[in-house]
Parts: sequence; C-alpha cells; structure tokens
Amino acid sequence: MRFLLPKVALLIPAAGSGERFGASIPKALVQLNGRTLIEHTVLNLGPVASQIIVAAPAGFEDKFREILGGAVTVVTGGSTRTKSVKIALESIAEDIEFILVHDAARPLASGELGRSVIEALASGEVAVIPALSVSDTIKEVDAANYVVSTPNRERLRAVQTPQGFARETLIKAHMQNIEATDDGALVEAMRGKVKLIEGENRALKITNPEDLATALKYLIPNQSSDIRAGVGVDAHAFSTDPERALWLAGLLWENEIGVDGHSDGDVAAHAICDALFAAAGIGDLGSNFGTSKPEYAGASGERLLSETLKLVTGAGFTIQNVAVQIVGNRPKIGSRRVEAVTKISQILGGVPVSVSATTTDGLGLTGEGKGIGAIATALITSSGR
Repeated sequence: MRFLLPKVALLIPAAGSGERFGASIPKALVQLNGRTLIEHTVLNLGPVASQIIVAAPAGFEDKFREILGGAVTVVTGGSTRTKSVKIALESIAEDIEFILVHDAARPLASGELGRSVIEALASGEVAVIPALSVSDTIKEVDAANYVVSTPNRERLRAVQTPQGFARETLIKAHMQNIEATDDGALVEAMRGKVKLIEGENRALKITNPEDLATALKYLIPNQSSDIRAGVGVDAHAFSTDPERALWLAGLLWENEIGVDGHSDGDVAAHAICDALFAAAGIGDLGSNFGTSKPEYAGASGERLLSETLKLVTGAGFTIQNVAVQIVGNRPKIGSRRVEAVTKISQILGGVPVSVSATTTDGLGLTGEGKGIGAIATALITSSGR
C-alpha cells in the first residue's frame, strides 16, 4: 500500500457498548447509509495511515475482522477509552513516527482533516487537536446545578478527533496511568504543549440516534445539483504467461497469474473508469485509452484512474462515490478489501469507494475460472450546469 506518509499509525478505540445510543450492538457496528460507523471511519481516514489498529469490544473481534479485512489489526479493547488506546499502542510498528487517535463515533471525519493534523506534526508539533469555536454561551455549574461562572466563549473550543501525536509523546502520556476523555488531556496533564487546528463540522460525534440524521446530510449530494450516474463493465481472460502479474483494484496480487490486455488488465480500475466516463458523457475506456493510443500500452490501473479523474473534473463534474463488484473465483478479495478501497479512494482524491466481490456459480468466463470481470457504478454531480 502507498500512503501520504508512510510512518503514521491510526488507532481507533471502538470498544464502546452503545448503551447511551440505545443499541443492542456496539455503536461502531451501527449502520449509517449502508455502512457501519467503523467502516466509514476506516475508509475516510485509512488513506493517511500506513498502519490501522482498531480496539474492538470483547466478543466482537471476529466480526470487526470480517468487516474490515486483513489490512486492519483488530485487538480487544479495554473497559475505558484510555485503556483501549493503551492496548492499541502495544501493537504499533517500530517505524511509526506519528500516531492519530480517532473515535469511531466520529465516522465522517475526512482524510483532509487527518492530513492537516499530520502536516502540523511534521512541522514540529508534538500534539495536535482539531477543534471548533463555541457558538453557545457556556455555564459552569456546581453539584446542585447552580451557575458558578460563565467562561468567555472566545477562549473556548469544542475538540474533535483525529488527534495526532509524536509517537514518544503519546506513549509517555499513557504511562501516567490516569483516565481522560481524550488523549490531548493526557498530554496536558504532563504539561506538554497541545496545538489546536481548525476542525470540521462533518467530524460530528454520533451520540444519539438523532445524530445519524445529521450525519446523513453529508453523505447525500445536494439535491439542487445536476446528479448523473454511470455503469462500467470490464473482463479479461487469465494469461497463459505464468510470469504475467495480476493487478486488481490498484493492487499487486502476489503469487497470482495476471490477465491479458492492452494495459495491465486491472478490470476493477477499468470498470470504474468506464462508469465515470459514462456518467460524464465523455466517451469510454476504448476512446480515451484504447489500442489506438500506444502511450497507454501497459499502463497501470492507477494511471488510468488518475487520468480519468482529470478528464471528469475537467469536464466540470465532481465525483460523489464509486462502487465496484469484482466477479471471479480468484483472487479472494475479502482479506484486502479495505486496502483496495483505500487505494482507489486515494487515487480518486478521497471520494467514498465501495469494493465487493462475487462469483457466478460456475457459469461463463469467470465461473469457469478462465478470467475475471468487474461491474462498477459511479455517481457524479455538476452544480453549475
């Protein structure tokens, strides 16, 4: 996998029971627009990290592994948020330089926010927290609910996650063995400097069922926009050359024989390109990258996706989301599904991506094990047209 920064770990404490939410399952497994909160979290922030560690509730570890695939390390969380983070810290790789800690209850925090936190760390800060200004007047009250004071709201901030830390700073903060509602407070407790940067409204916290409705507005395009959808299909036969590499969803699949084609034969990438071209009405894979254009001979799926993004955005469109279903008996997609989603999303500028897989029960090219195919859909918008 290739990431923005290769030495960033993303820790997600997700061991909460969901009791306050009123759910019978862990809150991280609650669905929002067809995906669990933990899936949204990993898909949005995964592209900025080289290692992802999720602290799951005891008894639900296998469920989390099934949903997230082999690219995510799942550990058993603790009884508190602080304990879950401390447990996750034990699994970080030796070469990790920066650590992001992010709550699964904030599933829509963007990759751009994560990158902003990392950039601040790379500039020399040791603890960085996104935050928003407070618009309401805040009252401090005593145990009897009488007002004690009214702080100046100009100096107040509502903090969010992901919170970023230099590796040694966060490890040292958790060696204090004290509890806190966020990791920034642990750094404060040892008199460390905590830098605030501008947060984002979409990084809202899902606490009550009503918050799902608020979050949903960030996932549904503005209905006043010009909304267009496209479908793309691609298929290739497996090569007779045993040395032909298999590229699929932008990833190299080791120990798998590849497929024949003008380019690298990445059927998932090709299907997505075709879906985007169809939605934008600007030709198809053949007219844009076909055999009549020798410069694309052997081109990678990553290159074709990048070129497609330029063409679609140049035509005045914004990609809202893409989904691709890979059809074939092999390779097995499940263990690398999150990795594939992360890769495609990164290439397309961080858009929401869905990757799934199926077989055809022994029927046709794919069912007989002679090749592999993919079907993709794309949703794009053009507000000013």
